[in-house]
Amino acid sequence: MKRYRAPRWLPGGHAQTIWPALLSRRFSGEPPRFERERWATPDGDFIDVDIQPAAPAAPAPRWLVVFHGLEGSSQSQYIQAFAAAARDAGLAFAAPHFRGCSGELNLAPRAYHSGDHAEVSWILERLRTRSTTALAVAGVSLGGNALLRWAEEQGHAAARVACAVAAVCSPLDLAAGGHALARGLNRWVYTPMFLRTMRPRALARLARHPGLFDRQRMLAARDLYDFDNVFTAPVHGFRDTEDYWARASAKPHLSEIRIPALVLNARNDPFVPAWSLPAAHEAGRHVTLWQPQEGGHVGFPSGTLPGQVQTMPRAVLGWLRAHA
Repeated sequence: MKRYRAPRWLPGGHAQTIWPALLSRRFSGEPPRFERERWATPDGDFIDVDIQPAAPAAPAPRWLVVFHGLEGSSQSQYIQAFAAAARDAGLAFAAPHFRGCSGELNLAPRAYHSGDHAEVSWILERLRTRSTTALAVAGVSLGGNALLRWAEEQGHAAARVACAVAAVCSPLDLAAGGHALARGLNRWVYTPMFLRTMRPRALARLARHPGLFDRQRMLAARDLYDFDNVFTAPVHGFRDTEDYWARASAKPHLSEIRIPALVLNARNDPFVPAWSLPAAHEAGRHVTLWQPQEGGHVGFPSGTLPGQVQTMPRAVLGWLRAHA
């Protein structure tokens, strides 16, 4: 993936983002089959975790855990492609849902955010008890930033839980990514797509928890900056959007990671400006940077029409296993 090139029939970052998400093949053969578990959280809420067990004939299971991105789920194309890769490698697989993303609104006022390392920590600690070895863990987009924040906060202690981590197409500089989504074509294509589900869920929380935020300001929000100012930042303990984006960004703390970590970003990702990507001197000695020129946002299609999206998950899983 470090030298990935997109097929000639799909040029440009936007095409490499949208087409794979909608039309490319996610797996070969049978689709992944998940068993859903509902876990009660320490604060009286719940999360749903979709599990794909290892094959019955497999030895005591090793695990791949993948955290989804903003408004993603186990139905996202990249989660299904990772699940297929894990199945083919004989690994058990877990796709935890951030709160509210599994199809049912969670109970507490809080939802999830890009720096939610405490939630990531609780989930990984619980999954670690089911694995014979430390976990291989990946996170996509928002989930990757939150995962790296966990590794940064844990330092050497992370090795007890995870053998290696990978962040795929993650906006490690949240301000750069947030402002990019508010400009040009991004503002008219991707931002409305996110707000189409984020705003109703926030309003449903308001109905359950009156006074949580200002309803009129939420209805007036036109981009992620506005949404985070009204909901994400204050509900999750940040002063405002600037404070949230600054404190939740993984990029400033990459050198604090003490386990093998892969950071994969396409340089034509519409969500993540190439100028904002970490340079080698910012990453620290435990972090490997893959920054191919093409791939879009969690796209990386390969093959002939309609293409397939299995190349990236298999490459990332191969890296994780090599560094286990």
